[in-house]
Amino acid sequence: MGIIIKPLVTEKMTAITEKSNRFGFVVRPEANKLEIKSEIEALYNVTVVDVNTLRYSGKRKSRYTKSGIINGRTNAYKKAIVTLKEGDTIDFYSNI
Repeated sequence: MGIIIKPLVTEKMTAITEKSNRFGFVVRPEANKLEIKSEIEALYNVTVVDVNTLRYSGKRKSRYTKSGIINGRTNAYKKAIVTLKEGDTIDFYSNI
């Protein structure tokens, strides 16, 4: 399998999760919605109602240091926002 790279645990995603039953994941760029749905249902034993995907492109970044300007680039990734059936939930902190 290996379609899901990691769950998104950010302040913004936590606010969305508390308001509605939606969870965010970083997924492989070539994954489609059906593969993401089946993977999440198998991993977390929940029922997925809807999957929305977003592609983020890498952006150029530069910073000024004592030794000069350092140029770099952030990674491009694909994000999936998954809506679960009412009553289902995912606990990311259970293994800690």
